[in-house]
Amino acid sequence: MAKAKAATFTIRKAMKSDAPGILHCLQTAFEPYRTSYTADAFRDTVLTPETIHTRLAAMTGFVATDGTGRVIGTVAGGIVGKEEGHLRGMAVLPECQGRGVAEGLLRNVENHLRSLGCSRISLDTTEPLKRATRFYEKHGFHSSGKVSEFFGMPIFEYVKQL
Repeated sequence: MAKAKAATFTIRKAMKSDAPGILHCLQTAFEPYRTSYTADAFRDTVLTPETIHTRLAAMTGFVATDGTGRVIGTVAGGIVGKEEGHLRGMAVLPECQGRGVAEGLLRNVENHLRSLGCSRISLDTTEPLKRATRFYEKHGFHSSGKVSEFFGMPIFEYVKQL
């Protein structure tokens, strides 16, 4: 029996031309959670053809691409306060999960925010995203205890010191 070849991917800063691939990645990764979100919260999470450009203008986006150039993962990060960066929109296509893509994306965005002088990173997550919460905790994030309202549903802040 032949072993399956390990998936290879490349991580780079996102470009405007990546917008359709980022939207597809977000939509596909979050679709299983749609019914756990309010309509507005889901739309803000997966973005739209109009809001993707706002996100990429406000934050630095990163994409993981496979050998064909297809976007298989994404995350964005930006400065939100003195020495604090914030992450949004971490997503990996379901068929590419468990292959190190999320770890690579997180490492790249953390290094980027560190290079901008950030010593702390925050992110927000929702209750249905238990696997994502475990991933963040495994990579040094912990709950700050802050719970906010996100389009009619609770959202929980996690933080990490760099």
